Amino acid sequence: MKINDEEKEISEINMTPFVDIILVVLIIFMATATFMVEGKIPLDLPKAKTGEAGKNIERIEISIKKDGSIYIADKKVSPEELKQELEKIKSENKVVALRSEKETPFQNVVTVIDICRSAGIEKYVIETKKE
Repeated sequence: MKINDEEKEISEINMTPFVDIILVVLIIFMATATFMVEGKIPLDLPKAKTGEAGKNIERIEISIKKDGSIYIADKKVSPEELKQELEKIKSENKVVALRSEKETPFQNVVTVIDICRSAGIEKYVIETKKE
């Protein structure tokens, strides 16, 4: 009894599609890991020669976009809501990290600093990118 090549069962697994899928997953992982390191709200931070990346301190992150919208952590808030949130946590001695896009009008940054002061927060840092 002679068996044709066409009738034989394939007993090997083709690894090429598997390797392709793994490479795509690796690229996606690398792209999202970079986004996670920079922060949840993507901002084009201003540059400074003495700029430092966020230190390992317990902090509250406030982001200000150029359109004036304010985010605490990753949640969009109004100035009134921001003040309420800061009043809740002022007794915990945390530092407020201000992150603002370089095109943001300075008045928006001053407004957020004023809200911090009125809520009793005196410790804050302005986050920049190192040149």
